[in-house]
Amino acid sequence: MFTGIIQALGNIQEIHSSSEGAQLKINSNTMDLKDTSVGDSIAVNGVCLTVTNLSESFFSTDVSNETIACTTFSELSKGQNVNLEKSLRINQGIDGHLVSGHVDGVGKVSSVNNDGESIRIKIEAQTDIVKYIAKKGSICINGVSLTVNGIDGSIFDVNIVPHTISSTTLGELTLNSNVNLEIDLIARYVERLYNENKK
Repeated sequence: MFTGIIQALGNIQEIHSSSEGAQLKINSNTMDLKDTSVGDSIAVNGVCLTVTNLSESFFSTDVSNETIACTTFSELSKGQNVNLEKSLRINQGIDGHLVSGHVDGVGKVSSVNNDGESIRIKIEAQTDIVKYIAKKGSICINGVSLTVNGIDGSIFDVNIVPHTISSTTLGELTLNSNVNLEIDLIARYVERLYNENKK
């Protein structure tokens, strides 16, 4: 479980692809790995991955073909920056919202515009997850917890404040960029309960 509050910008140092998936070696930069062990979870651009090897400033992880197919990981390249967050600890506060690290779909950036010192980004979501996105609700974009400003059909928009621009990869997004989307956990369970009660 995660919060969607990015702890560091990592950098892809190595990608080894095979028929079984891929192995990533990631420079964790400013993220302290002293309390991290092999087997722990780290969210990389919003995708929950298991640490398979680590040193003071690097960790490695395996990525399955299923994850590659369902996320933007097919587009990862050596030298690319990624958002990093270690898994939530029991005694840790939640500043964002509860995030599972299980990507629901890939969205496409339809516009990027300056809005004062912030950036307003519009994203087109896949039709099967649009119904879970609500104005003023929470959504996770590339691992970042954000509030939905509004939604029009399959397109929703978010506002990226200066701190988020400088501390995540969202400031690097351009027209037609693909992003990992995770809908609010509460929306999933509300729908399930509603459907169960209709039976």
